[in-house]
This record gives sequence, C-alpha cells and structure tokens, in this order.
Amino acid sequence: MPKSDFRYIVIGLGGLGSATAYWLSRSEGAEVLGLEQFAPGHAKGESEDRSRIIRLTYHTEAYIRYAQDAYKTWALLEEDAKEDLVVKCGEVNFWPEATTLDEAAFDRSMSACGVPFERLDDVQSARRFPQFRFTDRIHSVYQPDGGFVLADRANAAHRRLAVRNGATLLGDMPVTGIEPRRGGYRVTAGERHFDCEKLVLAAGPWTNRLLAHLGHRLPMRVTQEQVSYFNAPRIAEFAPGRLPVWIWMILDNFYGFPAYGDRGIKVAKDRFFRVDPDGRSFDPDAGNEEAVRAFVATHLPGALGPVQLTKTCIMSHTPDGDFVLDTVPGHPGCACVLGANHAFKFASVIGRTLAQLVRDGRTPHDISAFAMDRETLRAGDGAPFGIDGFAEHAPARADVKY
Repeated sequence: MPKSDFRYIVIGLGGLGSATAYWLSRSEGAEVLGLEQFAPGHAKGESEDRSRIIRLTYHTEAYIRYAQDAYKTWALLEEDAKEDLVVKCGEVNFWPEATTLDEAAFDRSMSACGVPFERLDDVQSARRFPQFRFTDRIHSVYQPDGGFVLADRANAAHRRLAVRNGATLLGDMPVTGIEPRRGGYRVTAGERHFDCEKLVLAAGPWTNRLLAHLGHRLPMRVTQEQVSYFNAPRIAEFAPGRLPVWIWMILDNFYGFPAYGDRGIKVAKDRFFRVDPDGRSFDPDAGNEEAVRAFVATHLPGALGPVQLTKTCIMSHTPDGDFVLDTVPGHPGCACVLGANHAFKFASVIGRTLAQLVRDGRTPHDISAFAMDRETLRAGDGAPFGIDGFAEHAPARADVKY
C-alpha cells in the first residue's frame, strides 16, 4: 500500500490533473499523489480522445499569450517523453456573414501578440481549401501554427512520466472527504485517509462536489458533446498537410480535423445538451449525428462516407466561457482549475501553472482573467450564462439547414 503522507495531492487525473501531477513530479518526485475516481485513461470525462485542436486564434491577448506558452510547454513534454504529441497542419476559421462572434477582437488580439495570419476572401478560400463548398459569401482566416494535440497519448505521457519521476497515481479512488487541517489537508478516498500540505482540484464536471468540502461552489454547466469520424472515399485528400483543422465561426459552431491514424475525418457540432455527469447516457444521439452529416454533405462533400465511429464526452462551462485557474479563496494551499470547454490545448501549461501556484505560491503566467472570485462567478448559480442554446436533455435538430 502507498504511504499516506504527501506534500502534494492532485485530485483528478484527466488532461489537466495528469499534467499537474507530471509537472509537480519533476521537482517533487515521491511527494506527489494523484487520485482518480475512475480508472486512469477512462472515457467518462472530458479529455480522452485521439485529438484536440491547438491554435493561436483567440479573442483576447491573455489567451493568445497563454497559448504561445502552451506550445513551448508541449515541446518540453515531447522532449521528455521522446515522442511527438503535437501535429501542426495549420488552422482555418471560416467566417460566415451571419456570425454572432466578434471577428475584430480576434484580429486585434492576434496582431497585438505578433501572431501571423492571412485573410482570404470567398474566392481565395475556395481556391486554397478545395475540399470545402460555400453556399453563401464567406471569408476565412488562416493561421499556419494551428493543428492538434494527440490527446490520449499526451495524457498517457503525463501520467507515465509522473510515475517515472516517483509520483504515486491511484485509480478507482473516489474522494469522499476533504478536511482542512493545520498545515494542510486530509483527503478521504477509497476508504483511506491521505494527508498533504498542498492540494490541487482538477475534477472537471465533478469540481463542485470537491469544492463543497471547502464551502465553495462554482456556477457551471455540464454538456454532452459528440464527434463523428467519417471514412471518406478519397481520404488522402484530407490528410494533414492538405486539410488544416477548421472552425465554422458561429455560435454552436462546427469544427473538424484532418484524417489521422485509422479513424477518418473528425467532425463535430459544438455544445450539445446539458447532462448530469453521473447519470448521462453514453449512446450517441442520432439527431446530432444527422446534423453533422448534413453539414458535411453541404460544405465538405468529399468527406462524406460511412461513419466509422461516433463518440460522446462531456464538457464543463462557466458563465463567461473563461477558465477557472486560481487558488481557492480562503485556502491559499489549494488550487482549482475548470477548463470551460476549451482547455485541452493548454493542458500541459495549465498543469505547470498549477504546480507553480501550490509549490511557489505564484506563477509567471498572467492568469488574472481566470480568477476564482471574478465578478462573473461571484453571482453563483444565478449568474447569466453568456453561452446560449443550452437545452435540458434535448436532441440536436437535424432539420436545420447549413
């Protein structure tokens, strides 16, 4: 049995928690314990899939500068793991005339941060990306550094290297108690007690269950998401280098990836419906799959083929769509993270930041926008969500024309 006293405990070993355990283990070794309520690498949460988009196209300078740090941090992990985990294939954002997003904010932020990008009109977009078909006027913004992270491999690398460095990682250990004590915390998990000086909460959709032990709660929503992999007849036309990752820039957007590995072309419709993370069905929703198929048939017709796999996961959202990345008010020895539906591209640098917060009490990264006590979170569960379109267990509509 492992020892019961550690300097650091990380609760949650998904994408962000695994990264935190790794970055702590680089300096703290055997003083790190990671606890996961399910088996490590499980598919019940947010971060286990073949790929997640990485990009520098963001609407604020804070996110772009943090994304630039993310690329550097992934490179350090790749060097340590001796494997490639980031595939750069470029990224294109397609902007329909009817978008409700603030394109100017993206352009201003990228320019301020020195991010190169190219703006293409509808004719230029059609020439550059011949796989796509446009039914109305549209322009695009291309950024060459975009691509995707090999998510499940990155998670496994973080955990594998943490153990190599001396950390203890335990699965099937649901946490049932967190008790602040003089000089630290006592965590009860799997009918065992573990004591630590510093604590990290990285439990995604289950965050409020842990925060309740400390007298806190975050306003958050949990949705079920769904991706489909299409086996295109001429799949070589959709390989990295010929097809970038792409996002259709509307609310509840569509997005996709080039074909990589053995699963075909990945396409999804963002934001599905609200669920209970403990009571959701893992069965794909036929309406959502049909909506994605309708979009592919209209805008990416060469990718339309048999659906090789449709996979569900869940995502956490905050009212303003921004991360929570901070120490818990009143508990400077406990840090908390909530990824707000778009964190995986930052996973390794978030883990590094959390390690700095609990180890050093500070971080060189500017995370002021992600404070746990910011105004948009102080309203509690009554906070108005800036994300529209949530539905209680409602299937996606397949009759919408794209």
